[in-house]
Amino acid sequence: MTSAASLGRVLVVDDDRLVLATLVHGLQQAGYTVIDADNGDDAILLARQERPELALLDIRMEGKSGFDVAAYLRDVSHIPFMFLSAFSDAGTVARASELGAVGYLIKPLDVAQIVPQVHAVMARVRAGTLTVAKTDAAAEPASTPAEIMAMAVGIVMHRFSLDRRAAGQRLQRLAADQGITGAAQAERLLQAVEELSRTAP
Repeated sequence: MTSAASLGRVLVVDDDRLVLATLVHGLQQAGYTVIDADNGDDAILLARQERPELALLDIRMEGKSGFDVAAYLRDVSHIPFMFLSAFSDAGTVARASELGAVGYLIKPLDVAQIVPQVHAVMARVRAGTLTVAKTDAAAEPASTPAEIMAMAVGIVMHRFSLDRRAAGQRLQRLAADQGITGAAQAERLLQAVEELSRTAP
């Protein structure tokens, strides 16, 4: 889809054609120009040719994984990316964070929830406040509170088999019990997951 009034160019990659079609339609309806691919190799080729401003990547695909595509987007194209995944185990979320993902969305996906997150990231891209480049881990730009919260909610969803809303409420209750803010609790959870990932055999 090409539109003079497009809100931006988004690359969507998923090997599930139904998920892909749903995301493409939803983002087009929201005003974005959407480029789609159902595998990692095509995604990299399209990223080179079309220069999207943001990518939404499935993680587990045949051939190149979403992590492989993300590494290319970060190191070569410098295009920000969000992950779409049915998996929210600690190791997967930690790897997404290490790669510099600006979001982590848990399937099944609700387009109505995805669009506002895409809007928020695209606003940062357009404002020049979001850049993606290969860096040492210690020098990587800090994730925003919203990005940290999204990843923390994903972890709680997986751990307790909850939907997104219930997971968010559980995280807030835990924060209240600890006498800290929800954002601080989310940061603490992400740090614990990353530490566990580093110490795993």
